[in-house]
Amino acid sequence: MPRPNSPTDYVFRLKDSLIGAQMLFVAFGALVLVPLLTGLDPNVALFTAGAGTLLFQALTKRMVPIFLASSFAFIAPIMYGVQTWGIPGTMCGLVAAGLFYVLLSLGIKYFGSGFLHRLLPPVVVGPVIMVIGLVLAPVAVHMALGKTGDGAVVLVPQGVALVVAMVTLGTTILVSLLAKGFMRLIPILTGIAVGYIVSIPLGLIDMTPVAEAAWFAMPAFVMPAWNLQAILFIVPVAIAPAIEHFGDVLAIKHVTGKDYFENPGIHRTMMGDGLATTLASMLGGPPNTTYSEVTGAVTLTRVFNPAIMTWAALFAIVLAFIGKVGALLQTIPVPVMGGIMLLLFGAITVVGLNSLVKTGEDLTQPRNLAIIALILVFGIGGMSFETGEFALKGIGLAGIAGVLLNLVLPRGQNTGRQGA
Repeated sequence: MPRPNSPTDYVFRLKDSLIGAQMLFVAFGALVLVPLLTGLDPNVALFTAGAGTLLFQALTKRMVPIFLASSFAFIAPIMYGVQTWGIPGTMCGLVAAGLFYVLLSLGIKYFGSGFLHRLLPPVVVGPVIMVIGLVLAPVAVHMALGKTGDGAVVLVPQGVALVVAMVTLGTTILVSLLAKGFMRLIPILTGIAVGYIVSIPLGLIDMTPVAEAAWFAMPAFVMPAWNLQAILFIVPVAIAPAIEHFGDVLAIKHVTGKDYFENPGIHRTMMGDGLATTLASMLGGPPNTTYSEVTGAVTLTRVFNPAIMTWAALFAIVLAFIGKVGALLQTIPVPVMGGIMLLLFGAITVVGLNSLVKTGEDLTQPRNLAIIALILVFGIGGMSFETGEFALKGIGLAGIAGVLLNLVLPRGQNTGRQGA
């Protein structure tokens, strides 16, 4: 007699398709926000989120109810990379970032997860995450004021832009604080929707691209082109999401009650994340990461069947080929995006700060102080090392400096928090 299915078993059923669509809806706002901010094709992002999730499931034995989609951690390097090397060169760096995950997963398999925490402790990861948020702060402010990300061109009058941005920001904050149940899981999507509606009577919406777009259209896939500078600039950024991967898997472990660190193993989930990012970058999409919003939806619905994420992935792939979806997303006004970014980039900084605070270490201890201070100043201050046509700067330089300092600086006798 066959054993009854456990709630966490993979069982692919048609009746679960609507729950899968709901999971995609939860992730949708953040999923499309990254390509819209960085100049990538949102339809490609939808396709690579779906394809990446399916690849992740294959590598993790279809055991983990996780959905992968666009990573916020890479917004700054993608924006800089697209302006400096174009999309193909930037994709080369992102492919390498995905392969860096794979190397880390192999290290975890053969040396244990402690290897990664020794290489990338919180005193390195926390400041790197903070730099990611802080270097993007001017971009958020410029867009909230109705300008391009670099502030060079005014797209919307400042007064009108501020109204739209503040309505969008206020809605997002209120939904995250006060909403109940399912609505609390979609503050970004709700904020964008309200900001979009407010923009209509203000004349900020042009629906011509939607009318002209075909219903069926191939996403604008882009192949990577070799660029060593992009690799060295972008790969260090992968430090932060690689460490956060542990927290995401731990969160879904607590929700379902299954120990995914042991089976299929954290090395498999890390490898799945990395190869999903590599696949996305091979096609011109943003890097993938596990989505805590979707984990929240799993907690709310109490549906632990990993096949739900298969349905979400399939729906994302189908939407990627609907041309009017991408065209509609492109009509979102700049101040709406700026309002969302004001909160998101600040939140990224707070996440980094929180990871430092939770270490329980004395951050003013000379070794910790040196590492944290130099990461922050190098990353935010614009430090650059150049030789010939080669240049290393920004987040990439900050990340590499942090890793090297952690490896070479001697450890003192007492690095814990003083007093009791």
